[in-house]
Amino acid sequence: MNPPEVPAQTEMVELVPNGKHVEGLCPVALPTVGVERCEVGRPSHGEAEGFLPQNASKETHFTDFEGKTSFGMSVFNLSNAIMGSGILGLAYAMANTGILLFLFLLTCVALLSSYSIHLLLKSSGIVGIRAYEQLGFRAFGTPGKLMAAIAITLQNIGAMSSYLYIVKSEVPLVIQTFLNLPEKTSDWYMNGNYLVILVSVTIILPLALMRQLGYLGYSSGFSLSCMVFFLIAVIYKKFQISCPLPTFSANVTGNTSHVQIIMKDSSGGDPLIQASNTDSCTPSYFTLNTQTAYTIPIMAFAFVCHPEVLPIYTELRDPSKQKMQHISNLSIAVMYVMYFMAALFGYLTFYDRVESELLHTYNKVDPFDVLILCVRVAVLTAVTLTVPIVLFPVRRAIQQMLFQDKEFSWLRHTLIAVILLTCINLLVIFAPNILGIFGIIGATSAPCLIFIFPAIFYIRIVPKDKEPLKSTPKILAICFAGLGVLFMTMSLSFIIIDWISGNSKSGGNH
Repeated sequence: MNPPEVPAQTEMVELVPNGKHVEGLCPVALPTVGVERCEVGRPSHGEAEGFLPQNASKETHFTDFEGKTSFGMSVFNLSNAIMGSGILGLAYAMANTGILLFLFLLTCVALLSSYSIHLLLKSSGIVGIRAYEQLGFRAFGTPGKLMAAIAITLQNIGAMSSYLYIVKSEVPLVIQTFLNLPEKTSDWYMNGNYLVILVSVTIILPLALMRQLGYLGYSSGFSLSCMVFFLIAVIYKKFQISCPLPTFSANVTGNTSHVQIIMKDSSGGDPLIQASNTDSCTPSYFTLNTQTAYTIPIMAFAFVCHPEVLPIYTELRDPSKQKMQHISNLSIAVMYVMYFMAALFGYLTFYDRVESELLHTYNKVDPFDVLILCVRVAVLTAVTLTVPIVLFPVRRAIQQMLFQDKEFSWLRHTLIAVILLTCINLLVIFAPNILGIFGIIGATSAPCLIFIFPAIFYIRIVPKDKEPLKSTPKILAICFAGLGVLFMTMSLSFIIIDWISGNSKSGGNH
């Protein structure tokens, strides 16, 4: 290529909008972080591992193969990566913030998540990289790659732990309902610890061993359908369950500070317990308490999909930054509506008596409700099918840290999945409750992946002749990173203070 034909660095964004580039084109204005040779378009075998097979006959792309995943499948995959166990904690979050404050916070987190994806896509378009860890390497060298890989690993291990915690707590209740047992027995098939291991080995592990992420789009679509059914059931139950909340006497799990009166059901059935304090049936629009500290981390946790954005971008058919941004915006918008509707109707059903895991609260009314049983099965299906998708970036991060220059190996591919699932199962078996997982992970790795890393990568990668440090986009990115640091500091401070004071509702009610 003759020198006059080489575009200036200021035109690189427009030159490769879909990630295609000519081999040998080296943007000289980029900070090299100690790497003098041009390595824009040649990812290592470890980096490309876990996705579609390479095809050397095609024009060189980011990962040297042609993406095969459609727009719709990509939306399903990304929506499924966003959606997960977080939706079960949002009604509890609304109970501790109020409806208006919750709506404001949810909107802010959704918009900020979309903006941070924009930063990631713009950075990846400039340097020709579609791996979160490699963006960290290009920005800050090996320390940047390790920071990103560690954050992704922690975040997704926390996510998978919360999914499997739901499996552990809900599968015994499903079996109990199917067998029409009034109480849990000591049989092995009623033990959540055994059941979560069984589900991990028979369902999750085979899916996690797949090499191509795009094919999981079919399971993603089914998983999303299950969560839509969950939302419909939550809305329906709002108009079926009365307030004050009636509960079966054998299943009282509510706040014992409520004055309760035992009365007979008019049909002569089981005695019901009904709270005499009708004030608890009034919605709150603005609330601040010790549990509010968990609210923003839960919301941030619910919108984290950033480690999956670049792998999904990699497999997108006819990729472009604009197309991937549309996929991201659509996925976030759909999840935003589902989150708010599930939180609102879940909260308006139980008000201040809602628990950190929404489905458990329905046991207060009728543990043998057929609709709730179907909802439990749907949610279990959804979170179980989400685990393999979330496992892919963790395995990729481990490849980046330990086996970057290695050829693909089915043995290593399998061992990493087995070791990860083993560690996650151990964490789930010994974790105290789901709220702790939401709070800690949401307050640490989530702000790094959503706020801090995309901003600082963008500031370092986008050349100064394209956007000076004092330009509006970079000033916004600096503020964005600062917001992430502030968010992480405040959330951790509140959670630590709450733990020290001993007022955590998660410890008192579960």
